[in-house]
Amino acid sequence: MKLKLLFLLVFFIAVSCNEGSKTEKEIAKINTNIEVERFDKLFAEVSSDSLTNLKSAYPFMFSEKFQDSFWLAKQKDTLQIQLFNEVDNTFARFNDTEYEIESLFNHLKHYFPEFYTPRVITTTNDVDYRNKVVVTDAIVVIALDSYLGSEHEFYGSIPKYISANLKKEQLVVDLANEYAKKYTYHPRRQTLLDEMIYFGKLLYFKDVVIPFKTDSERIGYSQEQLDWAQNNESYIWRYFVERELLFSTDAKLPSRFIIDAPFSKFFLEEIDTDSPGRLGQYIGWQIVRAYMHQNEVSLKEMLMKSTEEIFNNSKFKPRK
Repeated sequence: MKLKLLFLLVFFIAVSCNEGSKTEKEIAKINTNIEVERFDKLFAEVSSDSLTNLKSAYPFMFSEKFQDSFWLAKQKDTLQIQLFNEVDNTFARFNDTEYEIESLFNHLKHYFPEFYTPRVITTTNDVDYRNKVVVTDAIVVIALDSYLGSEHEFYGSIPKYISANLKKEQLVVDLANEYAKKYTYHPRRQTLLDEMIYFGKLLYFKDVVIPFKTDSERIGYSQEQLDWAQNNESYIWRYFVERELLFSTDAKLPSRFIIDAPFSKFFLEEIDTDSPGRLGQYIGWQIVRAYMHQNEVSLKEMLMKSTEEIFNNSKFKPRK
């Protein structure tokens, strides 16, 4: 009997892997080809004679509030020149990053046929890490000075839990996250569970459209942080359930378990400092994964489902 069950398990895993491989081969055939526009380099090399042409080509990159003299002074500013140089050193070769963006776009076209390949433009924005990536229907703007490496000197005043993800490897993850927000419908976010399922949807979206990234990269954890979350999954879930937090509308809960932070706030001395932040997002991710495993639902359909539909039909059980 045990041998039979083992055989069936191996069989289903093999079938699942084959289907996944087949899908990835079909997606690869889409073969999106983009040409990243390095506005950061063009601006670094601009002169008083060529500025008018650059403004004509990229009018959305120049605020009309400022005259040409402002832009020329900014371009010659010592700190700005240092910023250009650091970006140029880190992104001297853009091939790998461009390939990852093209792979993301291939997956978006497969799962969302209406997806239109945008222009991809790189820039600098004075290390405004809160606005690293901007996505519209026609244009993607990526600030490369927010991806120079977690230990870069420019990030010395930024909290470590934020600067940890200011690295090249996270660029396409952040881009995928912006698209996840565009495609995800989840208007009512009143309870902790609402927040958990919403962010679980975003993370599952990244499972599908950037499968070449690791789980730790998709959620923005170190491997040690991910291991902690997985090893303590059962405890985290029990904590939420026993304290009746899932359906609570307490406005303090998102800051404890959802919003980016150095650690999650259980208010238990022996746990808090060891835990990673955003554990509510992590558990929501596992619930959505369980839901997709239990139900024949497309990615597009799942992104429209309510909290109740996903939670009630997930049959979620945490890791022991």
